[in-house]
Amino acid sequence: MGSRGEEIATGRLLLHGFILVRYRQGRGELREAQSSRKPILSVTRVTKRFGGLVALSGLSLDVYEGEAVGLMGPNGAGKTTLISVVSGQYKPDHGRVAFEGRDIGGLPPHKVRRLGIARTYQIPQPFGHLTALQNTAVAAMYGRGLGKAVAMAEAERILDIVDLPGKRDVPAGNLEALTLKRLELARALASNPRLLLIDEVAAGLTEPEIPRFLDILKQVRSMGVTYIMIEHVLKVMLEAVERVMVIDGGSKIAEGTPHEVMQDEKVIRAYLG
Repeated sequence: MGSRGEEIATGRLLLHGFILVRYRQGRGELREAQSSRKPILSVTRVTKRFGGLVALSGLSLDVYEGEAVGLMGPNGAGKTTLISVVSGQYKPDHGRVAFEGRDIGGLPPHKVRRLGIARTYQIPQPFGHLTALQNTAVAAMYGRGLGKAVAMAEAERILDIVDLPGKRDVPAGNLEALTLKRLELARALASNPRLLLIDEVAAGLTEPEIPRFLDILKQVRSMGVTYIMIEHVLKVMLEAVERVMVIDGGSKIAEGTPHEVMQDEKVIRAYLG
């Protein structure tokens, strides 16, 4: 059997210079596992418009407690708009967003956060004059109502998780871009979320930095946190999530294990034209 035949036999596909390895869990097993659980988040036929632009068009997604779900799609597909709707930044024009069975579609961000949903942003916006430790402690104080002493201790613990203990006393305004991404993750974790929305935190990582970042995500899951992650770094997506939804033009075009969606013709066309 030639190399192409071997790729097919082992479930490999070469796409855009990346070898994507088959996940053992098939779609049938994934659905069976989901059927035994209730979704922690249900997005049902959500539409969001900005003037004449339809950013989301009848989009639906269920996320189950303990899952790690990836969102993929070309730039402008609607991924960040979706998590902005879930986190309360945008109100859906149509459809329903429910967290643990409660409709949260009209709630402002601070109320959504108090229910147990936190998010990161592509462009971190910490308090530049506060240190990494202070930024994280403030998030714990306002996100969980902790007193200052308890919040500072919690901030120390979280900075260890995201591998930033050596930067605890550095003002955020003096931190480099990749370190700010980790601080952004720390600030989100400080609110002790049940559901974490991660928007391209791995962007800009070098190849040697990826394994450590994957270790951080494993620690996040070990804390009992469910997460939805937007990511363009394929190696991170392949190892950090068990299910992927691909969006294009505000609509879902594919959903399944990372391996399955990477072989979907609609996904290949969306990325490669």
